[in-house]
Parts: sequence; C-alpha cells; structure tokens
Amino acid sequence: MQLLKRKKSRQEKIAVSAITDPNVVDQDTGTKTNTTQDKKSEDALSPLADMPITEHLIELRRHLIKICVAVLIIFLGLVGYSRELYNLLSDPLVAQLPANSTMIATDITSNFMAPIRLTVFVAAFLAMPYILYQIWSFVAPGLYKKEKKIAIPVLLSSIFLFYAGVAFSYFIVLKGVLKFFIMFAPQNVLPMTDIDSYLSFALKLFMVFGLTFEIPVVTLLLILAGIVSIQSLEEKRRYIIVGCFAVAAVVTPPDGVSMLMLAIPMWLLFELGLFLAKILIKEEPRPTLVSTNKE
Repeated sequence: MQLLKRKKSRQEKIAVSAITDPNVVDQDTGTKTNTTQDKKSEDALSPLADMPITEHLIELRRHLIKICVAVLIIFLGLVGYSRELYNLLSDPLVAQLPANSTMIATDITSNFMAPIRLTVFVAAFLAMPYILYQIWSFVAPGLYKKEKKIAIPVLLSSIFLFYAGVAFSYFIVLKGVLKFFIMFAPQNVLPMTDIDSYLSFALKLFMVFGLTFEIPVVTLLLILAGIVSIQSLEEKRRYIIVGCFAVAAVVTPPDGVSMLMLAIPMWLLFELGLFLAKILIKEEPRPTLVSTNKE
C-alpha cells in the first residue's frame, strides 16, 4: 500500500513539474515528456485525430444535407416568381430583338422547365455564402491557426468576387454580346431564340465570368502554397497574357466582343492578384553566385 502511494506521489510530482519545465525526465522509464509540444499538436489537430474515414464521410454528408436543405428552402420561396425571374433574365435579349420577333419554345416542356432551372440556379446563387460556410466548417478543423487567419479573408473575398463576376456578365457583357449577334443577322432572317438555348447560353456566361473573377484568390493561394513564386509569375507574364486570350477564345461564344470582355478582365485580375501577393508576402531574394578571379 505504501509502495502504491509512493508511486502515485512520484507521478504527481512529474505532472506538476511538467507544467513548469517542458522537458521532464521520468526516472522510471528514462524518457522525456515534452508536454508543451504534445499539447500544441493535440490542440492543432484534436478534432480530426484518429478519426476513421467513415466518420469523415458522415461529417461530409451532414454538411451536404445542410447545403441541399438551404438551397431547397430558397427555391421554394422563389418558385412562385419563376416566370418573373425568367422575364428579368430575358430583358436584355428582348430589348435587342426586332419589333416582330419574340422568343419561342421548341419543346412542349420548355415553358415550364426553363423558369424552374433558372430558379434553381438563383437559389444556389443566393445560398453561396452559406454553401461556402459549410465547406469551411468541414475543412476548418484540419487547419492550423495561421492557416485559418488566411482562409477567412480568402473565403470572404471569393464570395464577393464571384458575385462581382456574375453582375459584370449580366449588366455589361450580356448586352454587348447579344447586340453583336443580332446586328450581324441576315436581313431575310428573323431572330427568334429558343428559351432553353438562351437560358443555357446565359448560365454558361455567368459561370464563366463568376469563376474568372476568382483569379486573384487563386493566384494568391498558389503563391502561399509555394507552388509558384512572385518572381516566376513576373517572368512568365507574357505567356500568361497569351493564355488568357486563348482560354477566353475557347470558353466564350464565337465572337470577338465576348472574348475581349473576358480576356482583358482575366489579365487585369491576374495583375491584381500579383499586386496583392507582393504586399502580403515577402519573398526572400534568391542567392546569387559571385565569381571571384584569384590570381
């Protein structure tokens, strides 16, 4: 009984001394107990420590269910205004059509399905902050404090840039592109666009510009991750500019107006991301080899 008491008291002394001294030697085992480092590592990854893959999938499913429920709630609130939403989307096209021309529906279900598809897109568009928040809630437990400080501004800026890209495509790009196509229509052809075709065209344009406006965030993340450096991006600037025009020519409709309206913002957004990286990140200068001739 006294032996157990002595052993217990010795363990208590080791535990108390470990608080003040990070490197404590256990006399019985002869090993050091670095409690401060263990505590830091445990605090950093405690939510995800020893978690099997099935629990990760269960957690991911829980966040996906919340995202679907949020989009469904917004959709149910907007479905009664689906026709008004489609009228708002088609206003730029209707304004460019000739006097005797209207939009048509080539499929019997198009009058119903096209507004519903648009309503689903608008619901997901409005729920984007909540969707990104759920993604953040799933990823955040595996990040360190330094990474969390960087991730929060990146998350907020990505939401703003996506909305800015969609607004830019609707208020500026869409009108210019439609005017270009209507203007070059032959005189003996009366433009009458199908509502499904126009919806697919507009949604593609919105997604392309919404994702394109994320270029500053992507550039900053690539530099922070060490995949590329500021100096290497500056040296390859001319190739990146050519790549912007090549990508714009592929993803945009076959006209020069939309290509220029996408390529020029891509280039400017890349320059913005590079400028922000220069302010936020200080790279160490590369070591230069100095040759000395000794006689």
